[in-house]
Amino acid sequence: MTGYEGGDRLDSVGTVAAYVKRIGILYHPKIERARAFSRELEDFLSARRISFWSCSAWEEEKSKPQVPGSNLVLSVGGDGTILRAARAIVPEQVPIVGINFGNLGFMTELKAEEALKKLPRLLEGEGWLEERAMLQTWKNKKGRVFHVLNDVVVGRGGSSRLVNVEAKIDGETFTTYRADGVIVATATGSTSYSLAAGGPVLHPQARDMLLNPVCSHLTLNEALVLPAETVVKLKVATSHEAMLSLDGQVETQLSSGDEVTVELSPYMTRFLRIRPRNYFYGSLESRLRRRI
Repeated sequence: MTGYEGGDRLDSVGTVAAYVKRIGILYHPKIERARAFSRELEDFLSARRISFWSCSAWEEEKSKPQVPGSNLVLSVGGDGTILRAARAIVPEQVPIVGINFGNLGFMTELKAEEALKKLPRLLEGEGWLEERAMLQTWKNKKGRVFHVLNDVVVGRGGSSRLVNVEAKIDGETFTTYRADGVIVATATGSTSYSLAAGGPVLHPQARDMLLNPVCSHLTLNEALVLPAETVVKLKVATSHEAMLSLDGQVETQLSSGDEVTVELSPYMTRFLRIRPRNYFYGSLESRLRRRI
C-alpha cells in the first residue's frame, strides 16, 4: 500500500510491520544537526528491521523515484524542508511526519529532542491523518505542471520596479495589479508570504485559495478568499524582469505577455499527526507571538 488506508484513524494491530514497511528520510542538507539526526534515524529504523531510503530534500529529482512503495516520509528540517518533501511525493500521497530543526515549524509535528521517543507510537499505528490542499500551476499553454503546497507568486525579479499583472478569475477579468507581485496561496500558505503581505489566516484543512497582491500601488490592495473550484490566470505586462516563484523555492523567469494559470491540485499533502486535532489554534498563537 501507499500510505495509511482505511480512514483517518490508525488502528494498531500490535506490529510495526503491519503498518510501515518502507520509510523515506528527507533532510535539510545545510543544517548539520539535521544531517546527523537523519543518520540516527537510519540506525533507529535498521534496529527495527524497517526498510528505508535517505536523501537530501534539495535533490527532488533524485528522491522522487524512491517514493513509490513508501509508507511514510520523515522530513528532517523545518517548514521549507516539508515544502520540498510535499513536491517530491506527488503524485503519491504518502504521509509526512515533520521533525523540526528549523525556526517556526508551523507544519512540523515533532521537536527534535522528542522524535525518537514519540516516533515508535506513530509507527505502531497511533495518530491521525491531516490532509491539506495543494495548488497546480503552469505557464502559457499547458506544458509542465507544478504542484505546490504553499503558494504561487508572479512578481518582479531582481529589479525594484513594479510589474503589471492582469488577474482573471474563472475567465472574467478582475483587475490589473501594479505591484511587487501577486500571490495565490493555499490555506497552508496563508501563514507564510501571504500573511506577511497582510492576508488572512485560513484553517490548514480549508480548500479555499487566497489571491493577494504584494505592495500594490494605486490598485486594489485587499486579499480575496476564493472557493476551491476557482481558476486564476495571471498575465504579466512588463518591460523588465519578472519571475514565477513556487513555494519561494523554485523560480522561473517570465516575459511580458506570459500567463500563469493556478488552480487547486488533484493531489493533497497528508500529514501524520499525534497531537490533538485542535492543535492548530494554540500552535498558531504561540508561533505568531515569536514573530513579535
